[in-house]
Amino acid sequence: MSKRSDDKAVSRRHFFKLTSGATLAAAGMGLLPFKRLLGPLAMSDAMAQVTTNPLPDLFFGGTDGWISLPPTPVRTSASLGGVQTHPDPYAPDGFTTYIFGFRNITNLNDTQRAAQKNHAQHNAPMFWLDQVNPANPRDFRMNLTNLGLAQRPDLFDAHTIHWHGFRNVITFFDGEPTGSIAVTTGRVFQYVYRPRDPGTYMFHCHVEDVEHVHMGMTGPVWVRPLQNGTSKTYLGKAYTKFAYNDGDGSTGYDREFPMFCSEVWGDSHWADAHIQLPEWSDYDPDFCLLNGRVYPDTLVANAPLDVAHSTNTLAIQTDAAGDLVAPAGRPDLQYQPYSALVKCNAGDRVLLRFANLGFKESAMTLVGLAMRVVGKDATPMRGRDGTDTSYEATTVSFGAGESIDAIITAPAFSGGSGSSGQGYDAYVLYDRAYERTNNLGGGGRRTEIRVYPANTLPAQTLPNT
Repeated sequence: MSKRSDDKAVSRRHFFKLTSGATLAAAGMGLLPFKRLLGPLAMSDAMAQVTTNPLPDLFFGGTDGWISLPPTPVRTSASLGGVQTHPDPYAPDGFTTYIFGFRNITNLNDTQRAAQKNHAQHNAPMFWLDQVNPANPRDFRMNLTNLGLAQRPDLFDAHTIHWHGFRNVITFFDGEPTGSIAVTTGRVFQYVYRPRDPGTYMFHCHVEDVEHVHMGMTGPVWVRPLQNGTSKTYLGKAYTKFAYNDGDGSTGYDREFPMFCSEVWGDSHWADAHIQLPEWSDYDPDFCLLNGRVYPDTLVANAPLDVAHSTNTLAIQTDAAGDLVAPAGRPDLQYQPYSALVKCNAGDRVLLRFANLGFKESAMTLVGLAMRVVGKDATPMRGRDGTDTSYEATTVSFGAGESIDAIITAPAFSGGSGSSGQGYDAYVLYDRAYERTNNLGGGGRRTEIRVYPANTLPAQTLPNT
């Protein structure tokens, strides 16, 4: 861990509330709410600190960047004086929206890591862990560095990784900054996790958390159960991958796909890029995203994967400078690398890991298929006496900060019905709230489940593929 500094930093939100320099002087710096943080350090020195701790399993960097959302219709904001908030006029060519976010910098060198400032992605790199084995416990270590904000060099926001719902033994690694460490620009902090409870979670920065969550410092994370690797037969079919330690194979699956829900409110993203403050009571998201994209971009394939480095995260290939390689033919999706398209064979059981870090409730509806809900908020659907409380539904509803584990069984292939003769059957998965499905004409939270004839697709080796 980096040495704590005695430097004090004032929250910029409190700074803005002091309406002028004269007010600031009158108030007196001693009256401002200070917080002890990791102090500033040169990037080269920060990188060198890694050698003082055990090497991390993953290394993330927090920074800013730009993503691409449908450029039409143009949005203006009444509360911000009628300015155009989407597309942002500051956006580089091919992009529309300013974000904060994380990047996976695990396998980059120091020069490449430093160069990822202003190259955040959304959603954040997904990652997963195995449930700890009590007979041979092993800690999982994740380093976080703060690369700074290129678009807003005047800001000194710290960052953390808060694993929402995860039961930390001590608060030191929780990421909630009043009881743990917040990482200022150039510093490195190592989180230590020992995951004990399987299921689907999510993670986010907990500094200025309403803003940082909404700006994009969010992503899915899940824990796989100890039962994985054993063979259990359920309904006549053997499985070796499970959502939970069910004992009977009832949560067995062939393929798994995260379905991460987030939102973009143009006022907030524009305000952060233009040194303004939005009126949060006016919150009304312009875009509702699934795995960081809106329909039909949700159907575009993942960016090229770095399979060799996808042990605990779905790593994306990088170029010589360490930047992300974009999906083929879609340079505008360079920083939205994850698809939301589900592909499976007839007869497959498919685990959908829903997680919501938007501020609105999601009601994900699957047309023509039933989902069996086997877990909620990383808790299996079992009563205290072990009674199975799972249930089938065509719509699953979950609020902000909640997760759902649902399994579908792909039906027999019917000859391409509903898929324009593409060789698969297509079933639509969408948020039934109209304004979240089409975003007033600009795409939305929608994707497809494509069912191919039995044995068409090879066995899944990585999630979301």
